[in-house]
Amino acid sequence: MSHLGKIQVDGLTKVFIKNKERVMALENIDFSIKDGEFVCILGPSGCGKTTLLRILAGLEKPSSGEFNIQSSESARHPLQSMVFQEQGVIPWMTVEENVALGLRMRHAPKKVINDRTNHYLEKVGLSKYKNLYPKELSGGMKQRVSIARAFANDPEILLMDEPFAALDEQNKFILQEELLAIWEETKRQ
Repeated sequence: MSHLGKIQVDGLTKVFIKNKERVMALENIDFSIKDGEFVCILGPSGCGKTTLLRILAGLEKPSSGEFNIQSSESARHPLQSMVFQEQGVIPWMTVEENVALGLRMRHAPKKVINDRTNHYLEKVGLSKYKNLYPKELSGGMKQRVSIARAFANDPEILLMDEPFAALDEQNKFILQEELLAIWEETKRQ
């Protein structure tokens, strides 16, 4: 495997067995993504986009082929975070607790947790809702929580699986603009 990019994928194949039948989800996929690139993977429903993201996130194993994600010298942790199509907020935690979850799991210092959580709550426009629970939020607000949590974790790579698919057009546009603004700000750090 040559290491030309931040993410290098060579010959990646994934086969699922369903009712004793082989279902080819990915077949011999090759690509390279450079550090700092913003990449969208497009294709029809069922073509393997989610499977590919799940493999890159370490949630699935490929059937064959390989991939490599280069970590920077700064060794940020985690290497990658994923925002799913369905809202991934935890119902018994407040907005603030949901955003801080990854940082708390990594035992980050309290000041870092508070600073990053508050910064990203502000960025996605949820500061005044930080003490609410997910059942008290709209779908768009829940997705903002997921995005804030992913960025607060300070990953080198952010994987997103159709994070705005379930939203109305107005909220989809607003969140896309917010996401791009946050990405522009953080990619320079």
